[in-house]
Amino acid sequence: MVVSSSSSRHGLAILSIIVILQFTTSIAKSFNNTPYHHTTNTEYIRYSCMATTYPRLCYRSLSIYASKINTSPRLLAQSALIITFKASKSSSRLMRKLARTHGLKPRVAAAMADCIELIGDSLDELQQSIGELVLLKRSNFELIMSDVQTWVSAALTDEDTCMDGFAGRAMNGYVKTIVRKRVVKIAHLTSNALALVNNYSSSVS
Repeated sequence: MVVSSSSSRHGLAILSIIVILQFTTSIAKSFNNTPYHHTTNTEYIRYSCMATTYPRLCYRSLSIYASKINTSPRLLAQSALIITFKASKSSSRLMRKLARTHGLKPRVAAAMADCIELIGDSLDELQQSIGELVLLKRSNFELIMSDVQTWVSAALTDEDTCMDGFAGRAMNGYVKTIVRKRVVKIAHLTSNALALVNNYSSSVS
């Protein structure tokens, strides 16, 4: 399903926000009502994370949601995307705050402006991916999964491009250090999410 109209994108954005809020609420309830550590579920996550580029980060970020994910590859991929989206949202807010720092060198300020835009694009792509996974059916599986893979890949490219903007000795300083640390983490989360999306796609097709 290729999203071409602004109304369709708006609808997907609303849907993905609802999913993210439901995800957060259900996790809070699971903490209050049931033990979240189940051997079968956490071992499933550990095994699935072995297929990612950063398996330790993958397991650490997803294992606390084991009771929600259970052993569902769809929920695993969706949870990975939501976690990545939330981390990216937090980093975007931080970068906007840092961009207002007085005395930034022109090159650093320019890199920050580009990075904020790129992470904004990445957030849009992750949001669309989350919304599309909710609409997934057997009849449209291949088409939607192809779009999701494309969007998550694009999000990863945006993050890598953001980091490239802070390369070079002239970019030394605490702003570079903070931004690169944040963006590297969300890029790693995105890479892991893409691997889990790809695995889900392969397991069904």
